Amino acid sequence: MDRKLPAEAESLSGPSSKRPRLDLEGEGNTHIPKEFKTDLSPTGTANVAEQPLDHDTSCDSPNKPKKSKDKNLRGRRRRDEASRDEWQARNPDASKEPRLPKRECALMIGFCGSKYSGMQLCVALNLWGSHLNLLCSQKTQPGLPEQRTIEGELFKALVTAGAVSKDNSEDPVKVGLARAARTDAGVHAVGNIVSLKMIMSVPGVDNLCARINTLLPPDIRLWGFQRVQRSFNARLLCDARKYTYFFPSYLLIPPKPGSHLDRVLRKHATSQGCEIPWNNDPFWSTIDPSTSTWQEDMIRKRAWRATPAHLERLRTIIQKFEKTHNFHNFTVAQDPKDKTNNRFMKKLQVAEPAVYGETEWIAVSLDGQSFMLHQRKMMFALVMICRTGTPNSLFDELFELTRVHIPKMPALGLLLEYPVFTGYNTRIAKKLAPSDPDYREPIDFENYSEEMNSFKQQYIYDNMRSIEDRKGLFDGWIRSIDSYKGNDFLYLNPKGIIPPEAIIKKGERRQDPFRERKVFNLTSFAEDDSEKVQVEELTDEANEDAEESLTKQQLEEAEG
Repeated sequence: MDRKLPAEAESLSGPSSKRPRLDLEGEGNTHIPKEFKTDLSPTGTANVAEQPLDHDTSCDSPNKPKKSKDKNLRGRRRRDEASRDEWQARNPDASKEPRLPKRECALMIGFCGSKYSGMQLCVALNLWGSHLNLLCSQKTQPGLPEQRTIEGELFKALVTAGAVSKDNSEDPVKVGLARAARTDAGVHAVGNIVSLKMIMSVPGVDNLCARINTLLPPDIRLWGFQRVQRSFNARLLCDARKYTYFFPSYLLIPPKPGSHLDRVLRKHATSQGCEIPWNNDPFWSTIDPSTSTWQEDMIRKRAWRATPAHLERLRTIIQKFEKTHNFHNFTVAQDPKDKTNNRFMKKLQVAEPAVYGETEWIAVSLDGQSFMLHQRKMMFALVMICRTGTPNSLFDELFELTRVHIPKMPALGLLLEYPVFTGYNTRIAKKLAPSDPDYREPIDFENYSEEMNSFKQQYIYDNMRSIEDRKGLFDGWIRSIDSYKGNDFLYLNPKGIIPPEAIIKKGERRQDPFRERKVFNLTSFAEDDSEKVQVEELTDEANEDAEESLTKQQLEEAEG
């Protein structure tokens, strides 16, 4: 006899505006139908300090009185049995598996994101036989399989290896899947944490980590896994994330004389009674810029090297990001007054340049409590303020309520090094001694540093440099900036003051706004594709990278 779905579930097939939003990780205040609340809630809570180790909070609710433990267990058992019966009915030839204990675990992973549509898994939840497709916010890159994600590949390997039972193989929510940092399509991570309930001991498998790695693609690695306390949640308990951004040093060369950006900024500087700081720059003064081609310019750019003055300037500028500021100008369109724009940056550093092949590269490390979507905008401000000689005082205005347009640097240069769990590690060390059976090891990526460094070199650095050598992606990007002739970048001026023409006003349409291009979000190209990026061919709307319109909850889930 078919079960009749409750009203909330039936409404899922109606218009999207009337559907109850499902918060898969418990990270927002979305409505969850009462009938599904226990199954869809995450395992655990962020409040570790106030809970004993291994206290199972999967059925707790902060806003309602707690039901009896027996009643919760009976309800959960009935739902689990119904799910198993349903799976068995669809798979009559499959033998029933023995029930193996599963424990809350942290999985340390690394990956090259070039071939994937981001980190987060897109799931199809089975609600009493009715399938509801929940689309994640990742966008598929042209030419790549639809919605192939890092978590999708990992979860598939865990199921095949027996670390996730077949009962839970169609529903990652049941095992409380969460991640410390969500990465966009194509972005790499040498270290990231995924937390879930998994079977730690699989019969017949001596080394589960090695077994899982044989099932994963070579560009995704499981460094190891360890048991954590039941209240562990990878995203909520992460204290900080460490990123690195790499870019060719030639991006610091001033705009080409005669380019649209050069003319616009010169004219505006003159209106301020100033001169642009890059007059008679050595790179451009030794040739006739009006006759040199971009191909000739690129050969010279790759032979160019940053001076100590350039590095000192970068290091001075980047200090302006440190401590707590309002980063509303460095993410997608946000209300400048929203308190969630305030972020704390711990430490940002500029490393000494290194030459690979013909090109010199600079690495910028970013250590922050959390990053809003598109931290690549921070790198745009760093590079452009340096190359145009704009005073650092511009940041004082950028952190205020005035809105301006700050584009993204290419995705190719962004790498998540690893998340940090200092608070969690400190609390577990204080509560129990290592000899205690309930003791949990601290989360430390240093245990895998040798394997991680080897992977980073082979799958991330080499890929990044190869693409730049073949495609000239960064040069194409900087030429797209220099070819812009509108007013959006007039804040790059000798006084470091945002002029009215560059201010974005709500409800007002801007004249000739700068349009970003999708190609600069890509980190994967065919190995035999050596055709350089042609800025002139990227002017149609199909190549435009329009800024996303995201809800506040989507922005929170997109943080990394």
